[in-house]
Amino acid sequence: MSNRYSILSILALAGGVALAGCNYKGEDAVKEKEFATSSTVRVAIGASGSTFVNPIMTKWVTTYQAAHPTTQINYRAIGSGAGISELKQGMTEIAASDAPLTDEQLKDMPTMMQVPAAAGPVVAVYNVPGLKAPLRLSGSTLAGIFIGKIISWQDPVIVHDNPGAALPHAAIIVVHRADGSGTTSILTSYLAKVSPEWSQKIGHGISVPWTVGIGEKGSDNVLSFVAENAGTIGYAELSYATAKKLPVASIENRAGSYVAPSSAYAKARSDSMKAARIHDRTDAGPATCAALSAPSSQPEPMIEPSETNISP
Repeated sequence: MSNRYSILSILALAGGVALAGCNYKGEDAVKEKEFATSSTVRVAIGASGSTFVNPIMTKWVTTYQAAHPTTQINYRAIGSGAGISELKQGMTEIAASDAPLTDEQLKDMPTMMQVPAAAGPVVAVYNVPGLKAPLRLSGSTLAGIFIGKIISWQDPVIVHDNPGAALPHAAIIVVHRADGSGTTSILTSYLAKVSPEWSQKIGHGISVPWTVGIGEKGSDNVLSFVAENAGTIGYAELSYATAKKLPVASIENRAGSYVAPSSAYAKARSDSMKAARIHDRTDAGPATCAALSAPSSQPEPMIEPSETNISP
């Protein structure tokens, strides 16, 4: 699924939402009476959810509003779980979630559609002073860190992954999302695939029973914590890490090579995915996106389409 297809799909449908109902929902900045008498804004759309898609969503909204100056779209990056909750309560018309809603979850939602909107890699970000080369981690090592079994940067498995590296004699500080997060869903889905112990004890989803670590709300707060605290490891979408100038770990792939995440890697993974069809409540089929097996030259995937849920 190309970015062009994503942009056209989501904005075309958002426009349809605006035409279907001009009442304003979910935004405190503009009161309904002010909206009704505005000489410039005729249509206002409340949207919220995933922090993962916030960078590209901001660009889409800016581009759309430039072409449609009488439409106001306010997207708030409050986390996938909170966004879905607001849509369910009728507070917004659009919610973005990195974890597609299952058919069971859809039963409790208003009439809506799910649209694949964007895809990108989730990366492990770290603050390990003294490293001159990117940190290298196998999937099992990453799972061991986030489950609390590997607690030192000089643990033998980390030393094995990083021969000759000047690893500090220091404890590992784990930071994770405290709110319902699609980014967490992507990370934990990957860890559940590479670690039977993780799958049995922790599982996967937008919220999981973390056994170790410090919880922070939102990707920005997770990354700020990593940046400010030596010895820390966390996770976020690649563009967030790049913007914060934080190093990202190279993850071992099936072929035994350590490959750093990049935009080219994200495109290769995105091109290998099957795009989900638009799914509404009248259709009994599954509302999911299925990822194909990655080529052996690519890392094990920590990448997933982000769904945009639209309530007409």
